[in-house]
Amino acid sequence: MNVLSLFDGMSCGRIALERANIKIDKYYASEIDKYAIKVAKDNYPDTIQVGDVRNVKATDFPDGIDILLGGSPCQGFSFSGKRLNFDDPRSKLFFEYIRLLKDLKPKWFLLENVRMKQECQDVISEHLGVKPIALNSRLVSAQNRYRLYWTNIPFTDELEDRKIMLKDILEDGFITDRDKSHCLDANYFKGGNLKQYFEKRRRQLVFSNKVIMLQKPRGNNKGSIKEREKSPCLSSSSWEQNNFVEDGPSKWRKLTPKECERLQTVPEDYTSSVSNTQRYKMLGNGWTVDVIVHLLKGVDNAM
Repeated sequence: MNVLSLFDGMSCGRIALERANIKIDKYYASEIDKYAIKVAKDNYPDTIQVGDVRNVKATDFPDGIDILLGGSPCQGFSFSGKRLNFDDPRSKLFFEYIRLLKDLKPKWFLLENVRMKQECQDVISEHLGVKPIALNSRLVSAQNRYRLYWTNIPFTDELEDRKIMLKDILEDGFITDRDKSHCLDANYFKGGNLKQYFEKRRRQLVFSNKVIMLQKPRGNNKGSIKEREKSPCLSSSSWEQNNFVEDGPSKWRKLTPKECERLQTVPEDYTSSVSNTQRYKMLGNGWTVDVIVHLLKGVDNAM
């Protein structure tokens, strides 16, 4: 199979193809981030880098392309962003995927993106001729990561729940406040403090000790003290009357790069050749590999 991966990042697509036992003859990658390219080349030296997607042409592939992969930049679609939709120059890159899909006419294609407004989803579906499959990475990893996948690869079997919890992927004896991590994003490298953690749900931390919740009197409620092995995840609007104290010499930390690799079902230390900041960014931008593996298995079934 000749594969072209657009917006390739650190080549999660290639990891997935190998796990799905799909033979790769040539793997072409279109990427512009130098750190992601380094990680891809360190792990797969034979990757053929073809540069900026806007400069890629069908004539660059005289032997043709069998599988076209891509996860076009999602910032314009994401509910957590400004939702500029197709007015965002990054999200407009979706049309580069469409251009190459039409010109190359691969046998198989797969496009990944975030949850978005129905009108944007319908535009993508109209261009691709298929409706998306909605899958949550929580079934194959310790992360809640809801994504849409447009593909012509036959998809029949449902993802099996492996029941992997956040506590299962931690490197030490720290405890967590939830069964599954929130969705990892490219800004996770910024970290956060305890105040941010309890006010912003996406600032996920883990703790080494118990956390005691002190609920202040409010109205007819006389207040209470609850000891928890797991600290609750709170928003400032609904829990602003609560205080939190650590029971004993507790420590807290964010997830490590290796733990983030586990969340994305990427091989351990796959990203270790670049700085932690760059590791967090590319892992947040990457795919949950085992979800892609499940989708790609339909290629073998259809052969």
